[in-house]
Amino acid sequence: MKFQLGFVSLITITVASCSGNHSTNDADTAIKKEDTAMANAPDAPAVNMEYCFYTTEGTASQDTTKVNLHINGNKVTGDMDWLPKEKDARKGSLMGNLNGNVIKALWTYGQEGRTDTLSVEFQLRGNQLAQKPYRYDPKTGKQQTNSTADYTIIYSMKNCR
Repeated sequence: MKFQLGFVSLITITVASCSGNHSTNDADTAIKKEDTAMANAPDAPAVNMEYCFYTTEGTASQDTTKVNLHINGNKVTGDMDWLPKEKDARKGSLMGNLNGNVIKALWTYGQEGRTDTLSVEFQLRGNQLAQKPYRYDPKTGKQQTNSTADYTIIYSMKNCR
């Protein structure tokens, strides 16, 4: 009998706690104009957030580039991996700054057993990341970001793992 009484008491307490207070306050549920604007602002990245993006290129979309960004205020760190199907990959870290929705960073990567750097420039666009393409510099014999070009390399957002 004690078991049944305890069980009934537990059920009663559970139902009472779930039903809660049903009174509503219109001030609590009203959506403010500025709340909607912030929620729909694609160019305003959140502070202390992690973003992950990828893009595929090549004739059969066989080359993949992955970018993981950690944004803390105006500081940006992360990783960037260029993974071509039948070439040597470039894997490395990003370190830079966020100004509005533009990220300028230095990519320090390893390729063919050597370490090198390349300045990169991105633009956050809601659930996409856009990058300025590279160009070959005949003076240095290396690639560099084409600062006069538009952001033409588009990355899609993915879940970070």
